[in-house]
Amino acid sequence: QVQLVEPGGGLVQPGGSLRLSCAVSGSFFRINFMGWYRQAPGKQRTLVAGITSVGSTNYADSVKGRFTISRDSAKNTVYLQMNSLKPEDTAVYYCNAVLGALFWGQGIQVTVSS
Repeated sequence: QVQLVEPGGGLVQPGGSLRLSCAVSGSFFRINFMGWYRQAPGKQRTLVAGITSVGSTNYADSVKGRFTISRDSAKNTVYLQMNSLKPEDTAVYYCNAVLGALFWGQGIQVTVSS
């Protein structure tokens, strides 16, 4: 059974930084893609950043230059380094992984507020 575990999240002041992590466990052959999505209250879930198995990345325009996605293939873990956080970054952040099928983490709350 595949599981995605996302510890972390929390409250951070505007301009601050936070790093999210997501570890994939279970039985699988290969992780093709991992990504971070977010969903603010009353809004749709949207892609924040993604990274492929060969390390290609893509970002939402709203986070370019502030967020960095990376992965540790040996640990089956993806990270999202978030810098210069803004109140509009407040949302529930979800990790996902494409392993043939699509799997989601449980989601973690990130709140940017003074």
